[in-house]
Amino acid sequence: MFSRILIANRGEIACRIMATARQMGIETVAVHSTADAQAQHVQMADIALPLGGSGDYLDKDAVVAAAVASGAEAIHPGYGFLSENPDFVTAVEAAGLVFTGPPADAIRAMGLKDAAKTLMQDAGVPVVPGYHGSDQDPKVLAKAADEIGYPVLIKARAGGGGKGMRLVDDPSDFDAALESAVREGTASFGDGHVLIEKYIAAPRHIEVQIFADKAGGVVHLFERDCSMQRRHQKVIEEAPTPGMPDGVRAAMCDAAVTAARTIGYAGAGTIEFIADGSAGLREDGFWFMEMNTRLQVEHPVTEAITGIDLVEWQLRVAAGEALPLSQDDISITGHAVEARLYAEDPVRDFMPAPGPVDRFVPGPGMRVDSGIADGDAVTPLYDPMIAKMISHASDRSAAFAALADGLDATHFIGTKTNIAFLADLLRHPVVADAGSNADFDTGLIGRDLASLTEHLSPDNDLLALAFVVTLPDPAARAGRIWGQGSVRRHLQISGDVLCRRVRFGADDQIFIGPEHDEPEHDEPKDAEDGDGVTVLSRLHIGVDHVQALIDGRPVSASLARSSDGVSLLAGRRRLVAHLPDHRNRTSDDAGADAVLAPMSGTVQQVDVAAGDVVASGDRLLVLAAMKMEYALTAPRDGVIADVACAAGDAVGDAALLVRLEAVDD
Repeated sequence: MFSRILIANRGEIACRIMATARQMGIETVAVHSTADAQAQHVQMADIALPLGGSGDYLDKDAVVAAAVASGAEAIHPGYGFLSENPDFVTAVEAAGLVFTGPPADAIRAMGLKDAAKTLMQDAGVPVVPGYHGSDQDPKVLAKAADEIGYPVLIKARAGGGGKGMRLVDDPSDFDAALESAVREGTASFGDGHVLIEKYIAAPRHIEVQIFADKAGGVVHLFERDCSMQRRHQKVIEEAPTPGMPDGVRAAMCDAAVTAARTIGYAGAGTIEFIADGSAGLREDGFWFMEMNTRLQVEHPVTEAITGIDLVEWQLRVAAGEALPLSQDDISITGHAVEARLYAEDPVRDFMPAPGPVDRFVPGPGMRVDSGIADGDAVTPLYDPMIAKMISHASDRSAAFAALADGLDATHFIGTKTNIAFLADLLRHPVVADAGSNADFDTGLIGRDLASLTEHLSPDNDLLALAFVVTLPDPAARAGRIWGQGSVRRHLQISGDVLCRRVRFGADDQIFIGPEHDEPEHDEPKDAEDGDGVTVLSRLHIGVDHVQALIDGRPVSASLARSSDGVSLLAGRRRLVAHLPDHRNRTSDDAGADAVLAPMSGTVQQVDVAAGDVVASGDRLLVLAAMKMEYALTAPRDGVIADVACAAGDAVGDAALLVRLEAVDD
């Protein structure tokens, strides 16, 4: 076994690999970019080295050089970055090191989706109908789409994680979607080649975990269902698949093992299938999509139901050992589900939300894989995932309930997250009835997005508590039996600044009422509770909880604090409030006349120039941020007065990009 390995990755997966390595007595080496100099994976490693050269995790020469300099014997790539780059494998082996993953030839065989589908078809593995040809003329591709029949998927052949993928429902949208997919494929993978596939009407995304050793042994570790997706990216994954008949499981797992044997695979890998869920899962209703020649983000659910540490198996196979178990020794125990906690805003179409992590306190009863700690920040340079939250129980309903309850009990103060959205999704009636409901497919979130992200006004009880617990020593103030002193308070909640007058009366009572005399420059917004006054009494504030009588009713909440914020949780109710910084308040900047950057990013292309006439919804430019593309459109009809950016520009959050003026009649 190795005595020292280097992890060529960052964040939660680097920390997760280090945890297993430590249990096995293996020293770990971290590499880091300048932005990650204080990151958690750097703190956790035995040795940490800055990346030389470009300082980029994608710089294979810098990573190999760091491994050699550190005395590491092997490199574990994690996932993403260099994990599926066959040239990196070659460079690692040329330096006399071991790559903890499959051979370069196996990665090449599955690295391009068009070639992989042809290979699988020849091996007898069912493949989705589509065009996988080399002629990339847009007219040829458009004709192929017409012949396949809409809706179709345009997919970058070197893609993954939903990047370079576009769903096209109508021929009139094909050209624009093709242009976007090619551009994103080129930017993300250095390959703009695409393929066209038939879009399955009620698609279920099911993948099989396989493992192979260097002697030719291959086993499967059953399947995972990854159908709950947004923008073609997984949000919640579970194992085993709900509603999976034994015959379909056997056929799918056999096909996955055949795929691995066909390419001489070694290590951990995942065979991804698309299944037609419109009439229940069936043996003739699933097709090969692609193979991920690495560990998957969702591997913890497989670990939970099999009791197998997949990273340990990776290291043992890489060191030349045989698979620790035979197929007959591997079985399913219970049910597991994983939710990906992202820094994103579900209300704004899941727009990534880079920003601070002031306080992160996971709820009980979950496995939490994270590379984030209090005081860190989610940077726009990398994926916006904060953590993976995993629950394992005796059956599916118990696992889902435990994870939803754990999310409800998770405090997060800082940037926007999808915590509440995840808990609501886990409780969605279609999700609960996934085994027999044809609506349980990859389009579920898109169809029900409005109900899953509806904006609710702040809970009045938690709002009252927030105004009190953010005061300096409120309990001492309330205990004064003299005076009717009051203080005017502002809190920022979900972007709104709310103002209240907090008055301290006799008998430990605290009165919280609306403020009618606000200076114009503050422009606070009252919460939707009319002109009533809320009365608190018997207030007790602990380190991690607060309780009081509110209008005569007992109310208690879990409490977490940061330097300028507070999080309050009570059952499924959640409120996060910050003390506003009036020094940094921004103006409307002419409202709909200004198109601002929704986040920090890089301008990919600009489609308009000063003087152009545009209609509402016309594309103005494309912004790339956090490994995704975002098309910014005209907010109204008008004329382009000024373009304040150019292709290639790095822009900050809320930067002015385009200004409009009224159309001159």
